[in-house]
Amino acid sequence: MWLVTSTSTNLAKAAPKPATWAYAETYVPESEASAAARTAAAELRLAVPSRGVAQSLTFLARVIQAKAVVEVGTGTGVAALALLHGMAPEGVLTTIDPEAEHQNIARRIITTTGVRSQRLRTIASPPLSVLPKLTDGAYDLVLVNGDKLEYPEHVEQAIRLLRHGGILVVHHALLGGAVADPNDEEDETLTVRDVLAAIAEDTADLTPVLLPVGDGLLAVVKG
Repeated sequence: MWLVTSTSTNLAKAAPKPATWAYAETYVPESEASAAARTAAAELRLAVPSRGVAQSLTFLARVIQAKAVVEVGTGTGVAALALLHGMAPEGVLTTIDPEAEHQNIARRIITTTGVRSQRLRTIASPPLSVLPKLTDGAYDLVLVNGDKLEYPEHVEQAIRLLRHGGILVVHHALLGGAVADPNDEEDETLTVRDVLAAIAEDTADLTPVLLPVGDGLLAVVKG
């Protein structure tokens, strides 16, 4: 007789132990520049991608040899550094953030790594005033990492901007466990949850994977 177990029991057995999770998150050493950007973010009390998330961004950009990337939410440059490290040598990153001060910190740190200034385009404006002006189908990868309440609009614009085979990446896709908690009905939680549901339903045009790395990383291939 076959032993039948519930899905929840199987998932519980498969879930990594805290020590395993920590090992995976810190598996790839962090660069001095990334550590500096992380320290700067902590001083400003900004949320930053975990080391595991940053390495995932590098991996995704390297896999598709991204040459044109858009980042929504610059912060102090942790994600930007990760993306630039994975992009093609001639690739250009366009990063958008309403806080010019944060972008100045990011640019200063990124410059210390030898990245040419022409490869980094910073735009200090609200993302929703910039994204509609960018060219359809011209980008290899778009990272959404800004205001959670604007995620639906950011994702809609990102899909428009991506070429066929391009990758959409959404950070904070699990919101510290809030998205998976059916009792959590905060505005940000509901918004992110709705975005995830809409993407999962669009199987004709999008191929998603939800990765439980850091605060959750949703990666979606267009087409």
